[in-house]
This record gives sequence, structure tokens and C-alpha cells, in this order.
Amino acid sequence: MKGLRLAPNHDLFTITLSPTSSYSHQHHHQHHHHHHQWEPVEYFNNKVICDLVEERHKGILAVLDEECLRPGDVSDSTFLAKLMKTVPKHKHLVVHETSGYEDRKTIGRNQFRLLHYAGEVTYNIEGFVDKNNDLLYRSLKEVVSLSSDIILKEVFPESELFSMKRPPTAGTQFRTSLNQLMEILKTKEPSYIRCIKPNDSKRPNLFDNRTVLHQVKYLGLMENLRVRRAGFCYRRTFTAFLQRYKSLCHSTWPSWKGDLRGGVTTLCKHLKLTGEEYKIGKTKLFIRFPRTLFNIEDTFQNKKNDLATLISAQWRMYHFRTMYKKMKLSAIVIQAHWRRVKAQRYVIKYRAAAMTIRRFITGFINRHKPKCAQNLIFLEFVRVNYLNRLSRALPGYLVALDEHWLRPPVSLMDASSHLKVMYRRLLASKLIKSLTPDTKSLYTLKIAASDLFKGHKASYPSSVPLKYNTSYLSHQDITIKEQLFDAKYLDCGGHKFSLHCTKYDRHGYKARQRIIVITEKGCYLLEPGSFKVKESFNFRDITGIFVSSLSDGVVVIKLQPDTQNRGDLILETLYAIELVIKLGFYANKLEHISIVTTGSITHDKGKGKMGLITFEEGPDTLTSRGKTGNLEVISMEISGI
Repeated sequence: MKGLRLAPNHDLFTITLSPTSSYSHQHHHQHHHHHHQWEPVEYFNNKVICDLVEERHKGILAVLDEECLRPGDVSDSTFLAKLMKTVPKHKHLVVHETSGYEDRKTIGRNQFRLLHYAGEVTYNIEGFVDKNNDLLYRSLKEVVSLSSDIILKEVFPESELFSMKRPPTAGTQFRTSLNQLMEILKTKEPSYIRCIKPNDSKRPNLFDNRTVLHQVKYLGLMENLRVRRAGFCYRRTFTAFLQRYKSLCHSTWPSWKGDLRGGVTTLCKHLKLTGEEYKIGKTKLFIRFPRTLFNIEDTFQNKKNDLATLISAQWRMYHFRTMYKKMKLSAIVIQAHWRRVKAQRYVIKYRAAAMTIRRFITGFINRHKPKCAQNLIFLEFVRVNYLNRLSRALPGYLVALDEHWLRPPVSLMDASSHLKVMYRRLLASKLIKSLTPDTKSLYTLKIAASDLFKGHKASYPSSVPLKYNTSYLSHQDITIKEQLFDAKYLDCGGHKFSLHCTKYDRHGYKARQRIIVITEKGCYLLEPGSFKVKESFNFRDITGIFVSSLSDGVVVIKLQPDTQNRGDLILETLYAIELVIKLGFYANKLEHISIVTTGSITHDKGKGKMGLITFEEGPDTLTSRGKTGNLEVISMEISGI
């Protein structure tokens, strides 16, 4: 028996250590229960010994309890006598009276012997009754239950003090505890550690073969080994096996939908297990060889990495999907609120626009009325709009100011006039600041010509667009002039103006081509080609400059009489207005310029004789001596003058 001490005689407590059933019997029974083909292993069924000790009403412990409870004179001898009467002929129980001749020499009258599968064990009945009745007094229990120690309080609870039942005997208590332990062990898969005592003298490095073999025999190790070798090393229910190893097969992972037996079969086929390596029972899977289980476990351990990766991926997918759903929901909420805010803003803006349009229409209807609440917004809009359009359409030139000035509304007529005057001054100021000294002098002459001839001379409007130049000679004539005239007359001063003209003789009015040159000191008439000076006079000799009011180009320059009695000069040119203005400006004789409207100009022929020049309009332009001996000038009529 397991845990049995090696001793010649045993007492009450050693008999209670008999197991309720053998592990070999349980293991053998599992294979028969699951209908496996099983190689029978001959072994001693220890259940008969267990029943002899523990059976109700007939077992040794039951007889002992009954004897202890019996009134009257109770002793160990009466217990043994009743045991012999209750179990008179049991092949595994031997007493002195029923033993053979040889056995009586080894067994006393106060002893009995149990024939175990591992050998014979002799028990001495002395003290059986007293030890079985070794009860703890109620007063002592009460004292111990009041202890402050937690363990003592749990072992001796106060509830037992109020129980009226007779306390169980020591054998009953031990048997009950052992049965409870066995019930717990039946629900588990215990692993046993066999402890072998090497010798009885407690000396190191000493092994007594007889003692060791006796313990191996009593522990039933050989029978266990034979059962293990003939049986299966691994037994597990379908549920536990699938739960642990279902990840090794795609068909069973992540969960098996069919019956458990089919799932285990599918998993074993996927693992390529042969029929010799495993058997499938009713509710359990049996694996024969340890290496098969080790291979399955190694495969499972390797699969854990893939499972960890898969679980991690699934978790990340779940995490980010959850995050995405939250973000999407948040975005939808934000969009909804933004659309609401945007719609509210649009409604506010739409209502404001409708109100503005309504006020604008009312103002347009009442635009001609004095400024009031009905037309205030419209008039303000008209003013702002006109000023904005005017700022984008301002003319860039003074000449186009009047023509391109934006037409103002009725309410801004005065403001538009003031703005036009201010802008005109601004353009004039900018123009003046941008002029060079020479250009500025030319514009001064233009202004002087405007003051003199505007509205008085018919050819003046056509001269306004023409730019004043310092010379109208060709480049070749200018070069010859510099060589023949400028180099010879160095004291005449700087050149101011020159152009081609026609000079009419004082007597007979013969036309002669000349070049008139105005310098700082005087005026010179040169012969074209040779640039020989034909006539000259100083500015101080000029007494008057006369032109007609028609469109002709005749200019009469009256000179003071001299010793030569040359008389006045009669010139004709296309640039008559420019010639007159420059001659009067450089000679400082602008006040001597006269515009004749009577149709004739008298001139001095010299030597006290006077001539007459008549002006009239005709279909063609012609200057010639008339039948009367006078110089007749016919100019074309210009409409609008």
C-alpha cells in the first residue's frame, strides 16, 4: 500500500491509510469505458482490500465504530470477536483462530492480518477502541474557538458547539476526509511522486535492496509501468484539446462549428497523425507516444508567433477602425454643425441683401426727391459708385479731359465740376513738373500763340496739334548752314529758329525763296544753297508784325526807315503763326503783333512810297500781283471760323 511504513506491527492509524481504489484500476477502466482495443495487464485489484476496510456495516472501520457506540463492557478483544463474527471467512483477512498451523506461529490472539497484493500486513488491536474514541471535550473546544488565532477559529468553529449530534469517531473522521480528498482527486489529473526510503538506519549513500524492493512492490510501481506502457500517455477531453490546439488547423480556427468529435478528427488529420499514434474515444482523445505530443506542442509553440502577429494585426485593425469611426462621426458632426452655421449665415446674408435691394429700389423710385430716409441709401450708393467708376476712368491727358470725363448723376453735378477743376490742375502740375526747360519754353510759346490767335486767326486751330521745332531745315541744309553761315557770323548769337519761306519784293512783288534765321540778336534772310545773307535786321528795328485774320500764311514785318530806304518785309510760310510768335518772343515785341481784320495791310515800299496787300477768301490759295498793282492774297475758306 502507498504510504505504508515498514514495521512488524501496525495500529489503527495505519489501517486508515488504505486507498479507496487503485490508479491502475482507474487507468484500465478509462480505456474500457471508451471502447479501445486494450492489451490486458494482470494486476491485483486493491478494491477488495478497500471494501474490507471501508465497507458500510461490514468493514473493519464500521465494526469498530459500532463496537465503540455499543453500551456495556467494550474492549479491543470484543472488537476482534465481533470482527470475526461479521467477516467470518474472508480470504484476505486472517486471525489467530481461523489461521492455519504455520500462521498461528506468527500471529497473536490480539492481532489480525490483511493479505494485500503487495504482501501481508499484521495489525495489533491494542488501543483500537480507545484511539477510535479519542474525542475532544466540548469545554476544550469552546476554549479553543475563543482564541484570537485565525487558523484555530477556522478549525474549531463556534457552530460546532451548538450541535447536539454525537461527535464522529477518529476512524470515521479520517475516512470522511479521505473520501472527500479522493472525490477532489477524481476531478483532477494528479501527478504522483513516489518516495523510496533507501534504508532504515537513515544513513547516506546506503541502499538496502530488500527494503527498496519491498517498497516498490507495496507501491505497485511495476503494475503502473506496465499499464503505462500498454496504454496512452496523454488523455484529454475533446473540448480541452480543441481549445488548446485549434489554431493549428485552418478548418478549426478560430472556432469549430460542428460536433467536437469531428473537430478533433479534422485536427488530427491535419496534423498527419497515424492510427497508431492516437485513438478517439467517446469524450476524450488518447495519444500513445510522448514524442507525438511533444511534436504537437512544439508546433503549437511555433504557431504562437503567427497567432500573436494575427492578434496584433486584428487588434490594430480594430483599434484604427474604431478610431476611424470616431473620427468619421466627429467629422460628420462637425460638418453638420458647419452646414447649419453656414446656412444661418446665408439666411442672414440673404435677408440683409433682400432688405438692401428693397431699400435700393425705394431709393431709385424717390431719387429725384430731396435727401430723405427713403432715398438716403440709394443716393449714397450712387455717390460711391460714381466716385469708384470715375477713379477707374480718369483721362490721362488734359486735351481729352472734357471729352472723356465721366457724366455725373444729377446729385453730383457740382461735385463733378469741382473734381474736374482739381484734376485739371493736378494734370497740369504733373505736366509742368515733367517738362524740360526747352520743352517748357516751347509750351510758353504755345500759350502765347493761344492768347493771340485763338478766335482771331483762321489757321490757328490747325496749328495747335503741331509741335514747335527750332528748325525746319533738312539735315544737309543744317550742315551747310553751320559751315557757311554760323562759322562766318560768330557774333550774331545763338541759333533760335530757322525755316524756308517766300519773300516778295517791295516793287513788283516778285516771289523769291529764302531761309529766315532768327538768332539771339537779329534776323537774317539767306539764299538757299549758298546761304548768302540777302537781308538782315536787328530786333530793335521792328516796329510791327502784321497778319490777316484769314487762313493765309503772309506775314508783314514793319521796320524803321534806314539810310537805304529798304521798306517793310513781306514773307509767306506754312508756319506763319509759329514764325510770328517766335519772332515777337525773341525780339520781345509780342505787343507789336497785330491781326488785321479789315482785309488789307499797307506797307512801306521805301523812298516814301506805300503799297497795299489785300486779303480775301476764295476756292484756292493764291498770292500774286493784281491788276491794280497791289499784292492780292486769296486763301481758302475754313468752315466754323
